[in-house]
Amino acid sequence: MRKYRVVLVEDEEIVLRELVETIDWAGLGMEVIGTAGDGIEGEEKIRTLSPDIVVTDIRLPGKDGLKMIEDASVANGIILSGYTDFEYTKKAIQLGVFDYIEKPVDDEELEASLRKLRLRIDEEEKDIDSISGEGQVEIRNNIQNHWIKIAVEYIEKNYAKQIALSDIARETKLSESHLSVLFKTETGINFLQYLNAVRITNATHLLLQTSMNVTEIASATGFPSPGYFTKMFRRFKGMTPTEYRNSHSDKEV
Repeated sequence: MRKYRVVLVEDEEIVLRELVETIDWAGLGMEVIGTAGDGIEGEEKIRTLSPDIVVTDIRLPGKDGLKMIEDASVANGIILSGYTDFEYTKKAIQLGVFDYIEKPVDDEELEASLRKLRLRIDEEEKDIDSISGEGQVEIRNNIQNHWIKIAVEYIEKNYAKQIALSDIARETKLSESHLSVLFKTETGINFLQYLNAVRITNATHLLLQTSMNVTEIASATGFPSPGYFTKMFRRFKGMTPTEYRNSHSDKEV
């Protein structure tokens, strides 16, 4: 059983130390691979280390937790906050944050949330084959909703850009929250899963058909960093981009 890699972002040193020392990370099947004390450092750690999970305070020096999550394209985030702020909560939901936990943090509550998040990641990884290659074609062919057809077409035309759910919401004239629910209902997966699947499919073609390096391919297919690209590629293909290219070097595309 692989360990899930976690980055913690918290500007209060005492709270950060307690998170590292009092949460039963080993028992959860997780390990803390990095910590940061502000949003800018946190984003750098996320891009460099490519964690599976990010646990972050919402109000941070330099850059707030939600902006950090959005800019670093965090797929599995848990927000900690000492404030009950509806606008922050709504934005967290729109970004697909997994959970929103009020401070002071209760260890049992956070551990329960982390267990649920691990189960969700496990389920998503089981479903990866269904959204790779032929699975994307099947999803496209089965879409009935007009707005989701537009959303999927937008993703496939713009996957190489730094697009977000908000961009598609503007394109479809739907609210982000409604679009998110509708997309999952119609396709069976969420926006970010589909976007990453499209990016990986196109990255696979570039690996086999060109001499572009991993950094160039990550940029050409819209991934925010080579590290995040490698993490997602391994999740979809079971190996790194370089390993995949080498294993197919003597095969036809």
